[in-house]
Amino acid sequence: MKDWLNRLFAAIDRMDADSFVLFLTEEASFRFANGPAVFDRENIRNAVQGFFSSIKGLHHNVSEVWEHGNIVICEGEATYTRHDGQKLTLPFVNILRMEDELIADYRIYIDISPLYA
Repeated sequence: MKDWLNRLFAAIDRMDADSFVLFLTEEASFRFANGPAVFDRENIRNAVQGFFSSIKGLHHNVSEVWEHGNIVICEGEATYTRHDGQKLTLPFVNILRMEDELIADYRIYIDISPLYA
């Protein structure tokens, strides 16, 4: 699982929405912070690409991973680089419901409001 998660977060940190959605089932659901849930790969790709365009860079540091059945929980910190070059590090927890080796439900718990303050 660790190698798989490293590949997932590498795609996210490259801000590569096309590669990111390949980790999802076709009918996946995705929820980022307190935003609305988004459904299916294409809509998720568009939503994620929209978020990526609002920042200059991104890096994740995953500190803990727990697996229970088909649920994977990741805890860590995400460092965002704003377009003005300022960096901000925020804690996050992701909950992934897996179907085989793909994510069927991706939930990101983070308070993203400081990024846009």
